[in-house]
This record gives sequence, C-alpha cells and structure tokens, in this order.
Amino acid sequence: MDIALGLLVIVGVVCAASALGRKLNVSVPLLLVLAGVAGSFLPFIPPIELNPELVLIGLLPPLLYAAAFRSSLFDFGSNIRNIGLLSVGYVVFGTVTVGFVVWWLFPEIPLAAAIALGAVVAPPDAVAATSIARRVGMPRRIVTILEGESLVNDATALVCLRAAIAAIAGSVSALDIAGGFALAAGGGLLVGIAAAYVLTEIRKRVRNVAINTATSLMAPFVAFLPAEAIHASGVLAVVVTGLVMGTKAPSMPNGAARQSARSNWDTVQFLLENSVFLLIGLQVRSIIEGVQDDSLGVGRVWVGCALILLAVLVLRPLWVFPATYVPRLIPAVRRAEGTTTWQAATTVSWAGMRGVVTLAAVLTLPADLEHRNVLVLAALVVVAGTLVLQGFTLPALVRWLGVPGPDRREDALNQASLMQLATSAGVAKLDELRLASDPPEVMDMLKRRTQERGLAAWERLGRPTADAATPSQRYSQLRLAMLEAERTKVLELRRGGDFAHEVLTEVLERLDIEESMLDAALDEVDAGSAGGGEGIAQPGGTCVHLQHAEAPVPPAEPTEPTDPTVPGEPFCADCLRDGTAPVHLRMCLTCRKVGCCDSSVGRHATRHFQETGHPVMRSIEPGEDWRWCYVDELLG
Repeated sequence: MDIALGLLVIVGVVCAASALGRKLNVSVPLLLVLAGVAGSFLPFIPPIELNPELVLIGLLPPLLYAAAFRSSLFDFGSNIRNIGLLSVGYVVFGTVTVGFVVWWLFPEIPLAAAIALGAVVAPPDAVAATSIARRVGMPRRIVTILEGESLVNDATALVCLRAAIAAIAGSVSALDIAGGFALAAGGGLLVGIAAAYVLTEIRKRVRNVAINTATSLMAPFVAFLPAEAIHASGVLAVVVTGLVMGTKAPSMPNGAARQSARSNWDTVQFLLENSVFLLIGLQVRSIIEGVQDDSLGVGRVWVGCALILLAVLVLRPLWVFPATYVPRLIPAVRRAEGTTTWQAATTVSWAGMRGVVTLAAVLTLPADLEHRNVLVLAALVVVAGTLVLQGFTLPALVRWLGVPGPDRREDALNQASLMQLATSAGVAKLDELRLASDPPEVMDMLKRRTQERGLAAWERLGRPTADAATPSQRYSQLRLAMLEAERTKVLELRRGGDFAHEVLTEVLERLDIEESMLDAALDEVDAGSAGGGEGIAQPGGTCVHLQHAEAPVPPAEPTEPTDPTVPGEPFCADCLRDGTAPVHLRMCLTCRKVGCCDSSVGRHATRHFQETGHPVMRSIEPGEDWRWCYVDELLG
C-alpha cells in the first residue's frame, strides 16, 4: 500500500505541477525540482532513497528511447562531428578535469574516486537540456546538437565511471580503459542495430494494434539488457535502436498501430521525465543530512561543492568554443559546415543542465568508500545548481543574444509545399488506378478530400485568424459542433439500452478519431498564427520558371492591383465580377494579374494559369514573400 500510495502521489504532483507550469509559463522541470525540495523537508514525508538501478535500468532506457525515436537520424548524421566532440570529447575532458579539481580540493579523497565524480557530473541531462531548449525556441540545429549530445554522452560517462570504480577496487591499465571503450561503443552499436532489425521485422508482420504497441514498449529493454549482458553500452544500444526504428516507422504498415504507439509513448515519456525531476528534489534532505558528521567538516565540504559547481560551469565553454572554431580552420570542414556565430556557441555552452542520471550514477559508488557522502552531495549541488542557474537564465540569455528560433511562417510554407507535392502524387496514383467503371462521384470525392488537406496548409499562410476564419478553420469549427451533437445523441441512446455496448463503443471511437484530427488541425493553425517574420523556402529546389520570375515582366497595362474601395489594398477583380469572396490573394509575375487562391470559391489564380499558361504567381498577403510554379509544382 505504501508503494502504491507513493506512486499515486508522485503522479498527482507531476500532473498538477505540469499544468501549473504551463499556465504560468514556468519551466516544468524546475518547478518539479523545487516541489521535490520542499517535499523532502516536510515532516510527514519519509526520507526517499533513490535506487540507482531503478533509474539506470528502469527509467533511463525508455527515456532515451523516446527521445531517440523522435530524433532525426539524418540530422544526427549531418551533425555527427559536433555531437561527437560534445558527447565524447567534452565528457572525457570534464571527467578528468573535474576529477583533478576534486582531488585538489579534497586530497583525502582518492584520485580514482575523484575522477569517478568527474564522470558522474560530466554529462548534461537528456531531458533537462532538450525540454528547456525547445521551450525557449532555440534554432533547430542547436537543439539537434544538444539532443544528440545528451543521447550519447551518458554512454561515455558510464564507461568512464566503470573504469574509475575498477581503479578504486584495484589497478586498471590504459589498455583496459581503451578496451572498455571499444567494447562499449562497438557492442552497443551492433546490439542496437540488431535489436532494431528484429523489432522492425516483428512489427511489420503484426497487424494487431495492441500487440504492435506492446512490442514498441519493449524496444528499449530489448536493446539495453543484451548489451549490458555482454558488458557493452546498453545506453548506446537503446539510442541506436530508437534512431533506426524512428526512421523506419513512417514507412511501416498499420497507421493505427503507429498512432497508438505515439499516444502511449507520449504518456510514458511525460510521466517518466517529469517524475525524474521530482525525485531529484526529494533527495535533498537525506543527502544533506548524510554529510553532517563527515570528518572533512561541514563548512569545507559546502565550499568545496560550490567550487566544483563553478568548475563544471566554466569547463563547458572552455571546451565548446575551441571545439566550435578550431576545426573550422580546416577548409574542408568550413566548407561542409559553414560558419557559426558566437551567440550559438554561447547558447550551447550554457545549456549544460545535469539531471537524475548524475544522482543515480553517484549512488553506484562503493558503499564503503571513504567520504562517499561528500561525493554524493557534490553531485547533488551540481545537479541543483545547473538546473537553477542555467535553467532559469537560459531563456533570458537566448532572448538577450537574439538567437533566432524556428520561423513558424517558413515552417508553414514548407508544410504547404510538401502537402502540395504529396497531394499531386496521390492524385496521380488515383488516375493510374482509375477504372472506366468507377463512379465519377467517387473519384471526385477522393480528389476533393485529398486536396482539402493541401488547401488547409496553404490557408495557414494567409491573413491572421483574427481577421476571418479560413474555409478549413470554419469547417473544423462547424464540424466539431456537429460531432458534439452527434456524441450527445449517441450517449442519450445508450441510456435507453436499445443498442449493444460494442456497437455504441465503435461509433463513439469513430467520432473521437475524427475529433482528434480536427483538434490537431486547429492546434496547428494556432501555432502557425503565433509566429512572425517572413521566409522563403525552397524544399523542392528551383526551376527555370522561378529563376526567370525573379523580376516580374512589366504589365501590359499600367494598372495597379489595388481595391478601388480601399486605397492601397489589392483585390481579385474576378471575385468582384462574380460576386464571390476571396480567401487569399496571389499575383501573376508575368502580367501582374491578381487572383484568389484555391481555397476560394472562384479559384481565380489557378484559372488564370489554365487560361494563359503564365507559370509563376506570388503571394501578396501581408508578411509573405514566396512564389509558386504551377508547371513544375515548386515553391521558391
């Protein structure tokens, strides 16, 4: 009962703090750490001792797998040098340097034990770094590098920790350390690839959604346990499995299983990663009490821990800046990766929050190690100090440095172009499979439903939602109201007992699926409207029409595309003539003819291309600067 009650309280606090943090726009991880610290000093909460095996075996594999599964293997590969310098080079540098700092501060502590502490505090936390990075809107390349670092650095740190613990117990040679690194890296890589292959083949053949989802939940442990059994890096095996399976998942059959796995992993990740921060705070009281009687003296211990924290904060920029700029002195590297700003390097330097893995790893030190409680306290000070100092100040630092985050309008533009290309491929496949006996109304329905998705993406690029709802938005609003009425009616009929429970459940599930799709569409629109700036994206490359349309040909008649009723406002003359309402306006770059987009009733921009063959039009909506080639279906 005590365990069940404890789990219930943890989940309840996590949910409440997460909701409060989102409402107040406060970092949820930091709020949970503070809640844990406060809870550790409450008299009715018993001391909670963190079991290192619970974290390193029970929590770390699924957390790393979830993060790796959502990461891009292609982005990981394109930033492999930067990720390697941080996840391997920086961890080894931090392990050795912090170890000597600890040995200098506390000569009574053996050097091997000091280096073990260096390995413990060297790796930034996978959850803390990326959760804050995404919340503050860092550039995607920085987020990718931080994600890649935090996915791999735990493997490096744990190998260093094993070598240091072996040195504490006896002698260990440089050859043993090198062999341990080789086995950890090579074995983890091979086991991860093998696990990903086996699990992917199984999931391809299993059509049952529940079994498929359960197989997905097994994945991190299927990779972790065999790797650890052969003394390879289970952490690296989990990361490799997650990256490979995340890349292959979209091409696998059974969309319902993919949706179910995403939903379940969202819940698992939410509970685990937030519980981790609460557990960090709950350790504070017991760890502080553990050093009260240490022979080193309380004052000396606290001063030493503060200096260790300072060393951890200083060492990261000392590594990041040379690692960023020195390789770029090589012409080949400079050509491949381009230049980077000092603002970006500063952001990476300050995004070094430590987390629960540091606490769990320090608790694996031998129980009979002299001054072990001091090392545990030092790890706690580093975790708490980096979470508070860096976590609280990182958003302000990003704003002060002016580091640009992702451009939401450019994202929306890319999405619209991608949807257009996908829609064209779908319509082409429909024309290929079409039979003479197929009813025309079925063909029209299929084309219309396919094209509606693309139109909704283009509509996100237009005027702000405060002006007027686009057709897709209005459709979603009205359809959601209809679904609510339909659900109310089904529930009313359920009370009558005239329909079987299974039939009612299936109908309600169908309504829920459609509602979730509409909710997701509206959420995307809200997110898109929050962004600003304009962007030109070329996801499909360029073509001769776009190149020649850089400077529009002067119009045949010196007329400006302005609304005569509103000076300076463009308008669609065909809509004015036909009595229809335009949604978004486009202008032909050959003759400057203004027409409305395909979301409008008249579709006059497309009709103008069909009538004249003029290939390129551009948007003339406020804040937009992009062009579309009708002939080659390319965005520029």
